[in-house]
Amino acid sequence: MAKPRMLVSWSSGKESAWALHELRRENKYEIAGLMTTINSSADRVAMHAVRSGLLEAQAEAAGVAVWKIPLPQNCNDQQYAAAMARVIERAREGGIRAFAFGDLYLGRVREYREAQLAGTGLAAVFPLWGRPSDALAAQMLKGGLRAVLTCVDPKQLPGRFAGRQFDHDLLRDLPEGVDPCGERGEFHSFVYDGPMLGHPITVGVGEIVQRDGFVFADVR
Repeated sequence: MAKPRMLVSWSSGKESAWALHELRRENKYEIAGLMTTINSSADRVAMHAVRSGLLEAQAEAAGVAVWKIPLPQNCNDQQYAAAMARVIERAREGGIRAFAFGDLYLGRVREYREAQLAGTGLAAVFPLWGRPSDALAAQMLKGGLRAVLTCVDPKQLPGRFAGRQFDHDLLRDLPEGVDPCGERGEFHSFVYDGPMLGHPITVGVGEIVQRDGFVFADVR
């Protein structure tokens, strides 16, 4: 019997990457695509500010097609909802029956995602839900995940963390109260190696800039 087809919400960061890894390990779904929102003006992953070319390299290494969803630079709630409605319709037409997300514990975020999918025929799946952030971060590193911080919210974490490797040293240096996985938006990342990728992606960290209230590291 064929497995149900699934779309994975893909930010290019560590939680979505680890969610893909767990889904493949469980082997209950056929992964049909990685859905990523793109800032159409900058041609970069929304919030993570990862270059579109690196996103494509990730998808190639993961062996899964990427669904790029363009969003305007200053996307409002209505525009985002309309874009997601188009994604859901495309998924339904393609026979996709589930949508996976890498969220850990923010209930309001989960409720929003479930509300988006209510009545669509697509099940909302949360393979990492409820896992303690510190234990999950340690599991990721032990499992071979490698990532670099591409975006930092300086209101929650000093901007000097932008461009750092996600590793044991980083976890040790995080100020008290900062989630080890950045679940509350303290930081975002780009995964360049790990068990969900067929091969590592060579990256370097370029310019560090502050823009729109965030600190970004240009990974290339």
